[in-house]
Amino acid sequence: MITGLIKTKLEHAFPGANVEVEDESAEHAGHGASGAHLAVVISYDGFAGKTKVEQHQMVYASLQEELRHQVHALKITTRTNEERK
Repeated sequence: MITGLIKTKLEHAFPGANVEVEDESAEHAGHGASGAHLAVVISYDGFAGKTKVEQHQMVYASLQEELRHQVHALKITTRTNEERK
């Protein structure tokens, strides 16, 4: 399943991160796009000192292949572990 693959890739790319992945594809059924609609929430201390744009670029970089072929839409929420508390 795509959610498991995405979770594993993100956990590998961001060691020690808390990663949540939700498949929201059913909410977008019928609009004709192929590929999954996913929402990810990543809490990672390595995001400290980076802008949201930089944080999201890090996530996109780790999922390049999946974004080309399996994922149509990706909603990203990033924060440090401190912000998670």
